[in-house]
Amino acid sequence: MSDAGRSRGTRGQDHRKGGHSGRGLRVSTRNALFQQWQALLSNRTKRQRSGEFLIHGVRPITLAVEQGWPLRNLLYPSGRKLSTWARRLIDECDATAVEVHPDLLWELGERESEAPELIAVAALPADDLDRLPVKQDFLGLVFDRPTSPGNIGTLARSADAFGADCLIVSGHAADVYDPKAVRASTGSLFSVPAVRVPSPQGVLDWVAEHRRRGVPITVVGTDEHGTAEITDFDFTRPVLLVIGNETSGMSATWRELCDEIVRVPIGGAASSLNAASAGTVVLYEVARQRGFPAAG
Repeated sequence: MSDAGRSRGTRGQDHRKGGHSGRGLRVSTRNALFQQWQALLSNRTKRQRSGEFLIHGVRPITLAVEQGWPLRNLLYPSGRKLSTWARRLIDECDATAVEVHPDLLWELGERESEAPELIAVAALPADDLDRLPVKQDFLGLVFDRPTSPGNIGTLARSADAFGADCLIVSGHAADVYDPKAVRASTGSLFSVPAVRVPSPQGVLDWVAEHRRRGVPITVVGTDEHGTAEITDFDFTRPVLLVIGNETSGMSATWRELCDEIVRVPIGGAASSLNAASAGTVVLYEVARQRGFPAAG
């Protein structure tokens, strides 16, 4: 970078016109602001403390905007002509536009071959079960202690495709807002509300409250030793579906809390399915029984 760029970086940020807010920023060195964004890539604690996470990719950013997700910044590379899509978002979104040196933006973009056209800095929502929609045809999904952020994103994508109302990530787990999870969801995390909970008990209390309100939610676990095959179980009722950890399946606590436990029939040499794959198969069966959701 030029000495002028380094000089700007030591002062922090240069203000420039741009973005819906009317004032934009310029970042040309690894200053404190850049380091804050960089920490969001891999540091869950920093994401939680700042209340922010990064969104990569045209479709995820587009869906976040369409779903009204609160964006704080839109980062774009300096010295590059932007597409109509990127320029429109910068001009119309209620987020501060930040011009970033391409080398720095490339670092924030991780696996991109060149600096991405846009990266969004988004606000974390509250982990509050009461913000999840519960209707008479409720279909919720619990992922118990997942270790892979990619599996969280994949399951969110399947939940979106097959009409689930929400995703709850339970226990000590990978982070829903890890960039790998956001990318794997291809934007579905912005269509299906997700909540992180420390233990099953809070979920059980939440289910009990909705039962008192007249929604008879059945908690259905999945396990290779389940008492019924998924095709024999009635999923047309209100259901909270529990998918277990990738290695050990559902915890003992979740097993005790489930009203029913079902299994996916499989053959071949495979002893079991990947957790996200199993969840997808069960969600497909639920959608089949319910007549499949309308195309979005």
